[in-house]
Amino acid sequence: MLTVTSIGHVAIRVKDVERSLDFYVNKLGFKEMMRLERDGALWLVYLRVTDEQFLEIFPAGEGGPALPHETVGYNHMCLAVPDIDQCVREIEAAGIPFYRPKVKQADNNWQCWIRDPDEHRIELMQMADDSLQGAAIARLRTT
Repeated sequence: MLTVTSIGHVAIRVKDVERSLDFYVNKLGFKEMMRLERDGALWLVYLRVTDEQFLEIFPAGEGGPALPHETVGYNHMCLAVPDIDQCVREIEAAGIPFYRPKVKQADNNWQCWIRDPDEHRIELMQMADDSLQGAAIARLRTT
């Protein structure tokens, strides 16, 4: 059986890499780690989410906006936050509009949603102590 320890990175294709970097670096606070070139042109920009998780941004995307969330394929990226109310204040201060406002979902977690400049959906979630995920993790640890 394959042993997986975490998701290493998520990769997205964007139309305007500078506009996307402004969003992810200047507004969300991700740190640019490196840039890779291929055939003399920018191929990807690697952004740090945590020390072991990254976002790869590939420039020169075509089409768009991002597909509706009913479409088969990857749907969204979820970023865990320690305090949803602080997160909401920071998102508002950065001038980022909410796609969906803060709400407690059926799994008991608090979440709100934003979109990046290419309309990729981003869930911001605070895991609640009484969340269904937390209960499932507790059950796994006792078996």
